[in-house]
Amino acid sequence: MGCNIHRAGPLLPRGGLLVLLSLSCMVSSSLADSLPRFINSPKDQTGVSGGTASFVCQATGEPMPRISWMKKGKKISSQRFEVTEFEDGSGSVLRIQPLRESRDEAFYECTASNSVGEVRTSARLRVLQENNIPLGFPSIDVGPQLKVVEKNRTATMLCTASGDPQPEISWFKDMLPVNISSSNGRIKQLRSGPL
Repeated sequence: MGCNIHRAGPLLPRGGLLVLLSLSCMVSSSLADSLPRFINSPKDQTGVSGGTASFVCQATGEPMPRISWMKKGKKISSQRFEVTEFEDGSGSVLRIQPLRESRDEAFYECTASNSVGEVRTSARLRVLQENNIPLGFPSIDVGPQLKVVEKNRTATMLCTASGDPQPEISWFKDMLPVNISSSNGRIKQLRSGPL
């Protein structure tokens, strides 16, 4: 909100000054403000005890919403739970490592809130024991390896997985999902067919 004060008036005899004040206030419209809306919601997952799970949550709104995570109605706080914020502030990733079967099986809730209001969404995490993995459960056959590459050279990272149905592979960099479409062609994901 901005206010302008205007002074106007003629000089009066004997040096007196009549001052008329005009006060006009401009109220900025809050019509541009909007309730948060999810653009990337966490998905249900099944992991293996000792492994890792990552939930992604992104939202848009005006002003930009703040993302928070809850487990069973309580704010998440554990050394095994790490929240990494997106650089643009649009969301965060909840990473749980190592997974523990009885302690981590739960619904995880993502809340996006701003001055207009808040929205919530949740996803379920199931954790299996290593000796109780069903047939066809995804497994990584070849994982990415540490590489040293000269500046301005190309690096190729390999990842192969098997399972039935064929697993979908997702890439993360510094614990955030790799967004291939916003990399200006620098990052490409090449898929190979069945061997």
